[in-house]
Amino acid sequence: MSDMTTLDNRTDTLFKRISELIEQSRRFAVNAVNVAEVRTRFEVGRYIFEDEQRGERATYGQQVLKKLSARLMERYGNDWSYDTLVRCRKFYQAYEHTEIVAMSLPQLEETPQSQENKKLTNCGNGVATIQTPRFTLTWSHYLILMRIENKESRSFYEIEATQQQWSVKQLKRQVGSSLYERLALSRDKNEVMRLAREGQTIEKPSDIIKNPITLEFLGLKPDAAYTESKLENAIIGRMQQFLLEMGKGFLFEARQKRFTFEERNFYVDLVFYNRLLQCYVLIDLKVGDLTHQDLGQMQMYVNYYDRYVKQDFEKPTIGILMCETANNSLVELTLPEDANIYAQQYTLYLPDKTMLQNKLREWVAEFNEKEERK
Repeated sequence: MSDMTTLDNRTDTLFKRISELIEQSRRFAVNAVNVAEVRTRFEVGRYIFEDEQRGERATYGQQVLKKLSARLMERYGNDWSYDTLVRCRKFYQAYEHTEIVAMSLPQLEETPQSQENKKLTNCGNGVATIQTPRFTLTWSHYLILMRIENKESRSFYEIEATQQQWSVKQLKRQVGSSLYERLALSRDKNEVMRLAREGQTIEKPSDIIKNPITLEFLGLKPDAAYTESKLENAIIGRMQQFLLEMGKGFLFEARQKRFTFEERNFYVDLVFYNRLLQCYVLIDLKVGDLTHQDLGQMQMYVNYYDRYVKQDFEKPTIGILMCETANNSLVELTLPEDANIYAQQYTLYLPDKTMLQNKLREWVAEFNEKEERK
C-alpha cells in the first residue's frame, strides 16, 4: 500500500469520526436550546402565577402582565408578548405536578407562598437550584399539549411524541384524530391506565388495533362512491401518513402481493411487517359489508404466510380486514377463537372527540368502581 493511500485512508477515518462528533454536538446543542426555552417559560409562568395568587383582583393581574410584557419586549423582543405570558402561566398550571429535575436560576426573594411551591438549594454566588419538570419537546409541542385538559391523555401524547419523534404537525394530527381515546377504547379496561404511564406498548397482536382507524388524510369524501382500488391507490399515495396512523413498528413491503397455490394466483392488497411484533401484517381493503367469504379468504392468506413465508424465529402472521363497518360478531362466529385475524373499521373523517371522551370516561369509571370493590 502506497504512502498516499495510507494518508487518504487515515484522512477518511478521521473525517468520518469528526463529522459524526460535529453532527452529534449540533443535535445536542439544538436540543439543549429547546429544553432551556421550555424550562424558562415554565418558570416565567410560575413567577406570574405566584404573583397573581398574592393579588386581590383579576384586573390587577392583567394590568401587571401588560406592563410586564411591554418592558420585556423592549429589552428582549416580541417573543414576550402579553399572549405569550398568558400561555406561560397556563403551561405552569398544566405541568406543575409532573416529574421534576434540577435547574439553575438566579436566586430571588422568596415569599411564603413560593417557598411552599418550589424547593431551592443555595449554590452560592447568588444562584439557586430549582426543581422543575422534565421536558423533552419543543415549546411548539407544549403549546399543543397544554391545551389537553385530561392529564392521562396529555401524558400519553407527550410520551409518544418524544419516543416517535413526532413533528409539531404530526402531534397536532394525532391529537386531532383522538389517538389516545381510540387506542384506549380498543383495549381491555385494565390496560387503559397503562397508556398514560408508558404510551403505546406493542407486545401482542391486539395492541396494533385502534377503534376506528382514521383515514381523513386520504382526501376521499365519505358520501362519495369509491372502489377498493381507489382506496388502495389513495393509501399508497399517502403512505407516510398511513404508517403514522397505523402506529409503531410498521414497515411497508408490498401492494397486490401475489402468491401462487395449486396453479392459482392470489393477491394480498397490502403487506406490512411489524418489527416490534416480528411478524407479517396482511391487510385487505373492503368497501361495503364484511362477509364470511372475506374472512375465509384472509384466513387462507394468513395460513399461506405462516406455512411458506415466515421464518422460524418470526411470530404468527396477523390478518386485518379494513372495512367500513367492523362486524366482530361475524368474525367470532366464522373463525376459531385463536385466529390472528381482526376486522378493523376505518373512517374517512376525524371522529367525534367529545363522544369518544365521554365513552372513555364511562369505561374508566367502571374500572375504578371495580377497583374499589376489591
